[in-house]
Amino acid sequence: FGQYTIPDFLAARYGGNQARLVGVLATILASFVYVVAQIYGVGLITSRFVGLQFEIGVFVGLAGILVCSFLGGMRAVTWTQVAQYAILIVAYLVPVTILSYQVTGIPLAQLTYGRVLQQVQVLEERIFDEPAEVEARRLFRERADAYHDRILTLPESLEEERRDLAARINTLKNDNAQMREVVALERQRRELPRNSEDARSYWETQMHQAAQRGAEPDHHTTAFPGQGESVDELARANFLSLVFCLMIGTAALPHVLTRYYTTPSVGDARRSVFWSLLFILALYLTAPAYAAFVKYEIYSHLVGSPIAQLPLWVSSWGKIGMVSIEDINGDGIVQLAELVLNPDVILLATPEIAGLPYVISGLVAAGALAAALSTADGLLLTIAGALSHDLYYKIYRPNATTQWRLVVSKSLLLVVAVLAATVASQKPATILFMVAWAFSLAGAALFPALILGVFWKRATHAGAVSGMLVGLLVTLYYMVRVHFDSIPWLRIQGIGMEPWLGIQSTAAGV
Repeated sequence: FGQYTIPDFLAARYGGNQARLVGVLATILASFVYVVAQIYGVGLITSRFVGLQFEIGVFVGLAGILVCSFLGGMRAVTWTQVAQYAILIVAYLVPVTILSYQVTGIPLAQLTYGRVLQQVQVLEERIFDEPAEVEARRLFRERADAYHDRILTLPESLEEERRDLAARINTLKNDNAQMREVVALERQRRELPRNSEDARSYWETQMHQAAQRGAEPDHHTTAFPGQGESVDELARANFLSLVFCLMIGTAALPHVLTRYYTTPSVGDARRSVFWSLLFILALYLTAPAYAAFVKYEIYSHLVGSPIAQLPLWVSSWGKIGMVSIEDINGDGIVQLAELVLNPDVILLATPEIAGLPYVISGLVAAGALAAALSTADGLLLTIAGALSHDLYYKIYRPNATTQWRLVVSKSLLLVVAVLAATVASQKPATILFMVAWAFSLAGAALFPALILGVFWKRATHAGAVSGMLVGLLVTLYYMVRVHFDSIPWLRIQGIGMEPWLGIQSTAAGV
C-alpha cells in the first residue's frame, strides 16, 4: 500500500483526517478485543500451571507480554515470534501425534482421525441412548422449566426463594445439622439476586444453560446439527456467515497487514505471505484431529466413570471454573449431560485427558503461552502505533521529535496492556467468541475500504468514512446486544436482544 499503517493508507487514498480517525478507531477496537482474548489465554495458563488465582495470573502473564514488546520494536517482536512459533508448532503437534499412535498405531493424526471419528460415532450411539443419560437430560429440562416459571412470577418468586432458604436454614439450626450444610445454604442466600432485574438476568442465563444441557447432543459428524429443517438451515447460515467473517477479517486484521508493510519490497511481501500460509496450514490441518481424538478420550474414559474416581485433571481445571460435573440424577456416575467442559481448555487439557506424561502437559502449556505471547505482542504494538503515530504524530503534534514519539508509544502501550488485562480478568467471553468478534470488527470496518481503495477508482472519501463508521458501529452494537443480556462488572442490565435472522454474534460482521 506504500504506507506503514492502515490509517496511513486510508488517509493517503481518501484524503483528510476523517478517514484516518475512523481507521484508528477500527484498528484499536479490533486489536483490543483480540488482545483481550490473548491475555485471557495467558491467564488460564498461569493460573492452572503456576497455581495462582485467575485474576492474578492474568497480570503475571501480562508481564511476560510486556517483556517481549515493551523493550523493543517491530524487529524485536518479529524475531521473538519466530522463536515462539518454533515452540508453538512442536508443542501443538507432539500430543496429537502421540495420541494418534496410541489409538491407531500410525503417528499421523491428520490422516488417521477419520478412523477415530468412526469410533466416536459408535460411542455416541451408545452413550446418547443410555437410560441414565436420558434421565439426566430430562432433569435438566425440568430445571429449565422451573427457572422459566420463576421468571414469569417475579418479583414474588424472588421473595418466596428468600423465605424458603431462611426457613430451611432455621430448620437445620434447630435440628443441630452439620455446619457445612448450614454454611452452604447461607452462601445460597447471599448469592441470591438483589432485585427483580438481577434475578431475571441471572435466571434467564441459568434457564438457557439448563435447556442446553437437557437437549439431545449433536453427533460430531453432523454437518449442520439441529432439530428440524429450519434449525438445520439456521446452522448452515451461521456456519457460512462465520466463514465469510473469518475470511474478510483475516484480510483486514491490522496487526497482520502491518507486517507486510514493513517488508523491504513487494517481492518480499509476497514471499512472506507464501511462507506464513504454509506454516499456518500445519496448525489448521491439525485442529480437526485434536477435536476428534479429545472427544474419543472423553467418551471412552470419562463419561460413565464413577464420580468418586475422577481423574486429577477434572479437579485441577475445576478450581478455575473450566470444568464442572453435576450429578443431577444422584447415581454417582458421570453422564455426558452432567459434564461441562469449557472450550478454552480443550487444547491445554488434552495431555491430561489422554493420560500422557506431565512433561507433555508442560510442553503444551509452553506452546500455548508462546502462541498467546506472539499474537499479543503484535496487537499491542499495532494499538500503540495507531495512537502514537496516526493520532498523536499525524494529527495532534506533527512536529514531535522521534524520541518523544517513542516515549508516547511506549507509555500508551503500557496503558493499553493494563486496560486489556483488566478486561480479561472479568472473563467477558470465551476465547473463541472474542477472536471471532475481532475478525468481524476488522472485516466490517476495514475490508471494504481497503479493497475498494485499491481496485475501484471511484471510491470517495465520504463513502469510505461513512461505510467504515457504519460497519464498525453496527457490528459492535449487534455483538454486544446479542451476546450479552447483562454486563455485571459494568453494572449494565437488560441489554440483550434476539439475533437478526438467527445470525449469532460470532458472525456479526456479515
